[in-house]
Amino acid sequence: MNRSARFFSKKLFAGIGLVLVAPAAFAQIKKDSVVTQELKDDIKSNIPVVVLDENDADNNVGSSGQSISSILYGGRDPYYSGVFNFNAARFKLRGYDASYFDTYINGAPVKNLTNGYTAWSLWGGLNDVMRSRVTSNGLRPIDFAYGDIGGANYIDTRASKQRKELSVSYAQSNRNYNNRVMASWSSGMLSNGWAFSVAGSFRYAGEGYVDGTFYNGASYFASIDKKINKHHLLSFTTFGTPTVTGGQTAATQEMYDLAGTNFYNPSWGYQQGKKRSANYTTSYQPYFILNHEWTINDKSSLMSSVSYNFGERARTVLDWYNAPDPRPDYYRNLPSYATDDATKQLLTNLYSNDVNYRQVRWDNLYDVNRHNIGAIKGMPGSLSRYILEDRVTNTQKGNFNTVYNNALRNNIDLTAGVSYSTQQDHNFERVNDLLGGDYFINLNQFAERDFPGNGLINQNDLDNPNRLLKKDDHFGYDYTLTLNEARAFAQTQFKYNHVDFFIAANYSYTSMWRTGNVRNGLYPDNSKGKSNVYTFNNYGVKGGLTYKLDGRNYFFANASYSTRAPFVENVFISPRNRNTVQNGLRSEEVMDVEAGYVLNWEKLKFRLNGYYTNFKNGMDVLSYYDDSYQNFVNYALSNVGKEHYGIEIGLEAPIYKGLSLKAAANIGRYYYNTRQNAVVTVDNSSAILANETVYAKNYRVGQTPQEAYTVGLNYQGKKSWFANLNFNYFDQMWVDMNPIRRTERATAGVKPGSDIWKSILAQEQLPSQYTVDIYGGKTFQLNTGRIKSSLVLTAGINNLLDNKKMITGGFEQLRFDYTDKNVNKFPAKYYYAYGLNYFVSVGLRL
Repeated sequence: MNRSARFFSKKLFAGIGLVLVAPAAFAQIKKDSVVTQELKDDIKSNIPVVVLDENDADNNVGSSGQSISSILYGGRDPYYSGVFNFNAARFKLRGYDASYFDTYINGAPVKNLTNGYTAWSLWGGLNDVMRSRVTSNGLRPIDFAYGDIGGANYIDTRASKQRKELSVSYAQSNRNYNNRVMASWSSGMLSNGWAFSVAGSFRYAGEGYVDGTFYNGASYFASIDKKINKHHLLSFTTFGTPTVTGGQTAATQEMYDLAGTNFYNPSWGYQQGKKRSANYTTSYQPYFILNHEWTINDKSSLMSSVSYNFGERARTVLDWYNAPDPRPDYYRNLPSYATDDATKQLLTNLYSNDVNYRQVRWDNLYDVNRHNIGAIKGMPGSLSRYILEDRVTNTQKGNFNTVYNNALRNNIDLTAGVSYSTQQDHNFERVNDLLGGDYFINLNQFAERDFPGNGLINQNDLDNPNRLLKKDDHFGYDYTLTLNEARAFAQTQFKYNHVDFFIAANYSYTSMWRTGNVRNGLYPDNSKGKSNVYTFNNYGVKGGLTYKLDGRNYFFANASYSTRAPFVENVFISPRNRNTVQNGLRSEEVMDVEAGYVLNWEKLKFRLNGYYTNFKNGMDVLSYYDDSYQNFVNYALSNVGKEHYGIEIGLEAPIYKGLSLKAAANIGRYYYNTRQNAVVTVDNSSAILANETVYAKNYRVGQTPQEAYTVGLNYQGKKSWFANLNFNYFDQMWVDMNPIRRTERATAGVKPGSDIWKSILAQEQLPSQYTVDIYGGKTFQLNTGRIKSSLVLTAGINNLLDNKKMITGGFEQLRFDYTDKNVNKFPAKYYYAYGLNYFVSVGLRL
């Protein structure tokens, strides 16, 4: 807390000033130097937005003895509306992972139980019917769930809640997709008590902004409501988004420089003169939601939902058996790996001047496979050395959720609810393309290296040994993860003349297990069948107080303490081939406090938030291929602790008539604050290779800017048009650290304080960056006779100055050179933000 206290005292007034000054001042931000010394002392991530409703506050300026309205969440908030401008830098609200935010659609929770993430892509392209939403950030009380520390989203897609209209639109962009066609129709509530709503869209790009990427996605939506009487409303909704997308892979700076572009993508190559991706994702997981809304009386209601979601998500990538690594950016093939200058220069010339050399060489892979005839005695045809495989997760998820709301008195509201969720993820590998060969074989090549001549231990499926594979056959790993979760919560809000407060509590029970569907040759007694069942009981409490000075000035403070079960993917050390779990399984503890001031006035809007969050007893499992072991290494981490704290500032002020100034800033610091425990194993052995301490304390949490600022001018014209111009600045961005480098094993034999010692322990800070965005639009009323219609034009340009040097994320590779201690042998990999990119749409509404 001492460090956070110093931070708040140093940054509060500086942050307010930065929000108010001209954009050019951002370049003069002083770098924070506190962390450097603290490191020396201890070294041995679509954003939720909530806005305030200005109307009641402006019209109800209170005085002593009068009731003052509470803060409402429905209009503009000067901070959270500004967060939208931070998207280019992959900004995370308060530095939280997406698992700390809840999302509900028609009352059904849609977070993935396996990792806690919300898959927004499952309803992508359905903008028209996803507009009705409530978003609450932080610890505020909500009337549909307990919520999480980051906040919660509620999307209401029921047919009777859709705007009565027909809408058709077309959009063009140079981002992930180039073209989008979207249409929707909603009837509104008809006189017979029925309501209908349908929508569909198609998004397509033969090639996206980055070479070798593509997009092919359809979306559909249908909802039917039946109002039985004034007390009961039944609703059924279904939607789905069958999509195939070609992906981009992060690369080292060496490869970006050799390619001559920061948008190099190693995941594609030419095949007979046409680009073909070796890294794409196919997904289709439709949702079905049945709702019952019971309006018991004018003070109480019960909302219940049953949902079911199923389908497959498959990532298609290269695989190979007893053959050289085919990836064009494999480190042993690069100039930096060469030991003599002549070879290094030759490779540099080849990579720089021949695009085929730095991309997947499809024709070579086909040639190798076609000529590998007679590899298996007695079998005609050729054994594929290289294939495309699908890494499949087939999900089935069901949920029941019910929430009761009651206005007990004019100033007391009760909310309570229970839910039950179950999810099964069937994970397996599948042959996608034999690449010119006739069959593949289901053997573990890494086990063959460690146990030569053993014809049993190298079997992926011991009950079906030496199985030859054709297209669409399952092989490799095959297991199912099952999770069950029951939850209950209650919340009470009290509202008085000058004070509002709330208290809430929740309880959850989680069970999880692994079921192996094949008997692995390495672990014949610990791979097939059901594992032990692991259960966790968790709880949370939160409360808050708001002081209403008058109808414009509000002061608030909220706090919470909660525990949550570890995610199943961090429980099992190597679910690909065995049932083994981490030692000392326990729930994570999270303590969170926030406080602030809100000015909500017709002439001026201002928000100042401070927050502090402490995460304790987190767990993680990292898996990667290690050349020194010639095997997959599992790095199981426990005692992972973090602290996040910072200040959020937002301002909106009129300048002249329709012109206004908008500004927002997040000034945060996110650290690891514990020494983590690591247990190291490999897939081929149950033996523990190392049990070590990771000296992670005082390292930064990566993959998000910890400081983000925006200043913009907004103009609202009198004839239904608007324009916005924003300058955005990002700082305190850090590469995600590799815990392996922060161990005594990594620094063994290295002189403390030497250049090598520093290079091993240092964490790279990414350069500060900026973008300029402009967007605007106009609505034309086309009313003719009885038909009222409008034509809506919108356009936006992000990164107007075409800044192509903006690194939005990076991570240190998990491999490490224990022999020479050379960190540049496995350098960090980066992602770059797009240069100038645009989006233009035209829509007709009837």
